[in-house]
Amino acid sequence: MSGKTVFGGLARCFRHQQTDAEKKLWYFLRNRQCGGYKFRRQVEIDRFIVDFVCFDAKLIVEVDGGQHLEQQHQDDIRSRDLKSRGFRVLRFWNHEVLNDTAAVLEAIRQLLMTPSSPALLPEGEGRGSSHKE
Repeated sequence: MSGKTVFGGLARCFRHQQTDAEKKLWYFLRNRQCGGYKFRRQVEIDRFIVDFVCFDAKLIVEVDGGQHLEQQHQDDIRSRDLKSRGFRVLRFWNHEVLNDTAAVLEAIRQLLMTPSSPALLPEGEGRGSSHKE
């Protein structure tokens, strides 16, 4: 997770080129505003750069645009890999973050309050009516 890799420079670049949805969500996650948990944005974890991560809760939040419709298989592989490292992964579409921010934040808060051990989580954890795991 050091910033000394090629990905570290890319992550820094991504922090300066956030989408509108990422900017909006970061506004509510930064400075421990979400349940007192510290989130970081555009962080390198192994070979991936994740949108937002709370290391204390082992929670990754990804905000996906329309291009992810065509790369769901890669996203599934990525999520499985991150889960194998003990992280929980929540995915939201850009339009959900922009148009239903309160519901997105509530889903994040609920997961922050649940145990982080994957053995304790039911299959499909993190799935709600509109967001995707």
